[in-house]
Amino acid sequence: MDKTLAKYRDARLPRYTSYPTAPHFTPDVTSRDYTAWLGAIRPDQKLSLYLHIPFCSQMCWYCGCHTKVVNSYAPVANYVKLLRQEIELVAAALPERRQVGHIHWGGGTPNLLSDEDFTGLMDLLRAHFDFAPDAEVAVEVDPRRLGKTQAKALAAAGVNRASLGVQDFNKEVQEAINRVQPFEMVEKCVADLRAAGIPSINFDLLYGLPSQDLSKLERNLRLSTALRPDRIALFGYAHVPWMKKHQQLIDEAALPDGPARVKQAGFASKMLGWLGYTQIGLDHFALPEDPMAKALTTGGLRRNFQGYTLDDADVLIGLGVSAIGSLPLGYIQNSPDFVAYARDIREGNFAVARGRELSDDDRLRRRAIEELMCQGELDVSALCDAGQVSSGAFDKELSDLKPLIIDGLVEVADHKITVTERGQPLVRAVCAVFDSYLEHGETRHSRAI
Repeated sequence: MDKTLAKYRDARLPRYTSYPTAPHFTPDVTSRDYTAWLGAIRPDQKLSLYLHIPFCSQMCWYCGCHTKVVNSYAPVANYVKLLRQEIELVAAALPERRQVGHIHWGGGTPNLLSDEDFTGLMDLLRAHFDFAPDAEVAVEVDPRRLGKTQAKALAAAGVNRASLGVQDFNKEVQEAINRVQPFEMVEKCVADLRAAGIPSINFDLLYGLPSQDLSKLERNLRLSTALRPDRIALFGYAHVPWMKKHQQLIDEAALPDGPARVKQAGFASKMLGWLGYTQIGLDHFALPEDPMAKALTTGGLRRNFQGYTLDDADVLIGLGVSAIGSLPLGYIQNSPDFVAYARDIREGNFAVARGRELSDDDRLRRRAIEELMCQGELDVSALCDAGQVSSGAFDKELSDLKPLIIDGLVEVADHKITVTERGQPLVRAVCAVFDSYLEHGETRHSRAI
């Protein structure tokens, strides 16, 4: 194994789907702030929506999402009523009717919703927002719950991208994470979605799972690519049992160790390339004809709470329990507590639990981190010009890069930072140099690899 990767592999670093990252949100940001921030959105600023469905019919032990298991539909139906009220609140707080370019349904299990409730929520969104002609409507799908009827209902409601939680096709691994779904089930799910007219399919895969090895990972990748999903997200399993108590059900002795995770990550990346996929940033892959692959050369790649994306919206409104929104003036996060969320929404208030107001320095560092995560390079002089700061504003950061330069992770010439091929798996370590909030040991994050 590459000694450099071994040196950094166990570093605990943010995934940088935002900056500042969520652990640095504070309760100082309130519902009153959110109302003001929504009212300050300009007509020229693009808008997207994220809706969180925090329910599952069964808990997957690897899961890091905010969700809970329900045994009847009643809690889901009550939650749908709250979502409807929150949509009304947001629409009333905006200064004018707005167009949206992306709508993302996450969870939990969004396809746990009944066809009627999903369609009803989509109709309500259309009643308050104008959907762009090329709007992307994406839904995270549990293949164990989807059939032809639901696939048709999703398509009829306007869904044009489905993201399937696959993770792994090997039965031993599936049993170890409490998510058993044979290949044939996923194959049928993909066929039903495509037959219904949903053209774009994503797969979510994981490495670093219990009982995984290179042979199982190879089988997983070959089966996955045989179904030709347009995009694949390949994440390293984040074992954080101090945050997600159900992860304590995973046998830690069966988890691949640090060197094995590094081998799995490198092997998977190379194999997906051999199988015809273009690597996108740190952990995404796409067929060469997919717009995300093309964005690598056009500079259109972005990053938000869903990972790598083509969504260039200035405003991302989060709806639902624990949902995070990103606005020009700052971040907000709804309460993760169901009781508190329901109380606030029923009283006609936003259910904001915490957030972060952005400073000019935050915005500049966020831009630096996003360019490194998406493009693998950063022109520091251009960054300083854009932020109207002195040319030496990031001299300390450039100096802090010296150990990474020595280790071959980055190259720096004329104030331009380039992440090397060796450094690509460790790009988060490069980004961390620009993170003024990160103090090692204060907040526990997932492994770098």
